[in-house]
Amino acid sequence: MSTGDAGRLSPALDWASQDVRRALARALDGHEVSAAEGLTLAQAAGRDLHALALAADELRRRQVGDVVTFVVNRNINFTNVCIKHCGFCAFSRDHREEEGYLLPVAEVVRRAREASELGATEVCIQAGLPPKLDGRYYIELARALKAALPGLHIHAFSPEEVLYGSVRSGMPIKDYLRELRDAGLGTLPGTSAEILDQEIRDTISRGRITVDQWLEVITTAHALGIRTTSTIMYGHVETPAHWIRHMDLLRSIQHDTGGFTEFVPLSLIHSEAPMYAKGLVQGVRPGATGIEVVRMHALARLMLGPSFRNIQCSWVKEGPKLAQLLLDAGANDMGGTLINESISTSAGATYGQLVGPGELCRLIRDAGRVPAQRDTLYGILRTYGHGEAPDSPLDRIEDPEARFGSYRKLISSGAFRFTRG
Repeated sequence: MSTGDAGRLSPALDWASQDVRRALARALDGHEVSAAEGLTLAQAAGRDLHALALAADELRRRQVGDVVTFVVNRNINFTNVCIKHCGFCAFSRDHREEEGYLLPVAEVVRRAREASELGATEVCIQAGLPPKLDGRYYIELARALKAALPGLHIHAFSPEEVLYGSVRSGMPIKDYLRELRDAGLGTLPGTSAEILDQEIRDTISRGRITVDQWLEVITTAHALGIRTTSTIMYGHVETPAHWIRHMDLLRSIQHDTGGFTEFVPLSLIHSEAPMYAKGLVQGVRPGATGIEVVRMHALARLMLGPSFRNIQCSWVKEGPKLAQLLLDAGANDMGGTLINESISTSAGATYGQLVGPGELCRLIRDAGRVPAQRDTLYGILRTYGHGEAPDSPLDRIEDPEARFGSYRKLISSGAFRFTRG
């Protein structure tokens, strides 16, 4: 640690316990945080937590500077019908339920076009796994979107969906991903990861994509030049040791492939999650505490920042105010405008479905940072200096639900009722 760094951080490190102080000093000196050191930091509280957050903020400054990014995008969850029954998911419906829906391809394209006309550079598409799905559906959906909107980045299809398409089509995962890429897929969401520990997965989502299958989809995508995000879902039955093993595994993949664009911690929205609301899983917590949220993002910066660079905070999960605070605990990205948000909303998230570019800039600037719009691969499209703000039509929409619809309206309207048996 340089003399300047020592002068700036010494008081906080001096207050920390010996083991935490030693681990943070090694990280600030450029050493990789070991799994054992990570586990020590994952239990930081009080002054140890303050020291952890301050060290994460310093590493963020060194690795990515003071710019905080966001992307103008739209989520399209084209169906909520799913053959799986994951304990944390309040979004999915059985194919026999009246609230099940399926958007036609033409409607998905219409929504994507509307977003593009409002300034979106990305469409994010993920959904349930409907029964009897044509195995080539995801490929054809990507092709239809690319044909209609060649300039819009398609960030779509979780590893679970890729595996489902592969199985339904009878194609190997590598061939299926290659066809998706050739059809227009740009990047893959690294969701359906939850906790990359099979015992935890069997507890909260039995029958879901396994750890080995998730790793196969992700590493195959990277080998084909398809970059992906990475995620963790926490605040349920996992322990800090699971966090560290999860991050250590992601880090080892990144060392091998360099294919991850970012890491996104996602705290469980518990209130409508079946495993909590119906008591289906013993010992499930009511989501992460505020302390755990800060600790997770700071840990991510220390363990993953050197190779991932980008740590995202979710305003949908944590709310805009806590997301601002996380910018001082290692995060450097605020995610996207979203426009539609169904999965967290259905589970009980209360922070709305749209935050416009102007509001994201205000949140970032009020946190003392420099806002910038990015593309999906973190290329900077526009940096907003002091006094500058986006002139986006999204910021002039007074009632997003009336303009874009909502999950609540969609499942109750019957307009796109799922009818396949």
